[in-house]
Amino acid sequence: MGLVARGMTTRDVQAHIAEVYQVFISAEVVSKVTDAVIPELREWQQRPLDAIYPILYLDTIVVKVRTDGQVRNRPVYITLGVDLEGRKHVLGIAGHRQQGAKYWLGVLTELKNRGVSDVLIVCCDGLTGFWTPSRRCGHR
Repeated sequence: MGLVARGMTTRDVQAHIAEVYQVFISAEVVSKVTDAVIPELREWQQRPLDAIYPILYLDTIVVKVRTDGQVRNRPVYITLGVDLEGRKHVLGIAGHRQQGAKYWLGVLTELKNRGVSDVLIVCCDGLTGFWTPSRRCGHR
């Protein structure tokens, strides 16, 4: 799944598995495995969340993704919550072409729709569109 998510074709995955593990599988098997996992992934993405997360981390990582035969850098947005017992949970992972205020509003709205009603601290590092200079923690 990770290789496909990074933009490799089913034939690329087939060749990689053969090279690394000396095991031959068909491209069709790779496709069937990814198709079988997608419903579970969707279920995980839509699962109900806790009502309270004392700490919410919002961050972006950049990964290489193959699109239309070209490898391009794409942002992947990660939302991580710390529950009342101090355990970390990945609440969401999403790929999107650009970050901005509308995108982050959508992320926060989705968390609310999935059951989150209160967050005490939001940690982020100057994410585009999340803070405007006039609202940034009281600093100019």
